[in-house]
Amino acid sequence: MTVIGLDDTDSRERGMCTTYVAARLAERIEGAGGHVERRLLVRLNPGVEHKTRGNAALGVHTDLDPERALALAREHLDLAETDDPKTNPGVVVAPGDPDDSEAVPDAVAVFAREAVRDYHDVADAVETAADTGFRTAHAGNGRGRIGALAAVGAWRAFDDWTCECISYRERERWGTPREVDEESVFRAADRAYPDAWDTVDSAEGYPVCVPRTPCPILHGIRGDDPDVVREVADAVEGEPVASRALFVTNQGTDAHLRDADTLAALREGRAYRVAGEVVGPPETREGGHVFVELGDDSGTLSCAAFEPTKRFRDRVRALRVGDRITVCGEVSDGTLKLEKFAVRDLVTTELATPDCPDCGRSMSSAGANQGYRCRDCGTTADGKVERPVERELERGWYEVPPCARRHIAKPLVCGGFDAPTHPER
Repeated sequence: MTVIGLDDTDSRERGMCTTYVAARLAERIEGAGGHVERRLLVRLNPGVEHKTRGNAALGVHTDLDPERALALAREHLDLAETDDPKTNPGVVVAPGDPDDSEAVPDAVAVFAREAVRDYHDVADAVETAADTGFRTAHAGNGRGRIGALAAVGAWRAFDDWTCECISYRERERWGTPREVDEESVFRAADRAYPDAWDTVDSAEGYPVCVPRTPCPILHGIRGDDPDVVREVADAVEGEPVASRALFVTNQGTDAHLRDADTLAALREGRAYRVAGEVVGPPETREGGHVFVELGDDSGTLSCAAFEPTKRFRDRVRALRVGDRITVCGEVSDGTLKLEKFAVRDLVTTELATPDCPDCGRSMSSAGANQGYRCRDCGTTADGKVERPVERELERGWYEVPPCARRHIAKPLVCGGFDAPTHPER
């Protein structure tokens, strides 16, 4: 077995897609008489500054010998959008089974985990690859070797995987508006849910699976069952499909999240799962962004639901001071960008001015520290009383809608959460 990792072949402005390069490489391998065991799509840390859109690295697991695999992978770097100076592709080739600790040492698996949750520089990747005897190739400054090495180590690093069936456009159509029958997308999505998820955003009426970038992808169907995602892809009507590839992926797994014990432990550019108490009322700011302050014994943290999260902002607005919640998201510029949160305890009462037991009217203050008095009846009360509060929220998990979901974030419908869930679809 040989593991090929590649990354950084696309461009924000000029398009291309590393999944396309990997899919073409897999086709080339099969044309050369090799067998492709799987295509791996690994989403890395979404907070990395140099990422291109979804920050994906790709792996191809094949029985082709390493020298031939490296030669073919090097040839496919020609597909990279290197006219963009920010595109710096890299390839790493490792001989051996991706499950085998001798072929893919612990250091490489650790590198892959850190690439999803932390940061590396090119020197880290070059040194680790050299220490393990892996062959590499690159163009430009070779920053793509970071993701390429992470793609090599990912199969050992993680055990939670989903799948995506990606359909590619005919080359002459790249950069033109996509011709996709949206009604067919929604019909197929409805039939396949929840085995295929995030295909559409029903509330927004938006086909999430169809990108808007100038890349070669026509649509990508995500889910837990490879047969189901293929069926959905087949059911989508529209322009001709030039080719199609199935990827095993860490999308929809929350692999980027790390658990933190305190708010003070959070660091910039990493994503966390952390608990706290709401210490300030939610505030809607210019642009429709909603902020809420969270606190614990170590300090406070600003959390935000930005405008693109749409109806999720109403969930955040419904929070009250004293609610205890667990939040998930990336810390950026000192603010945690909310991906989901779990209500643990809700404030269900509030202190209110008492009503007169005789006439039912609201009492008035009798003076500083003198309680309350009914001006008509003369009845008195020592202080404010607790009254029940109607809450729009329930205990459990709430999430951003599919139209705002990060590739790597786990949809609630996938299950495995520690409280009731309120999925968006």
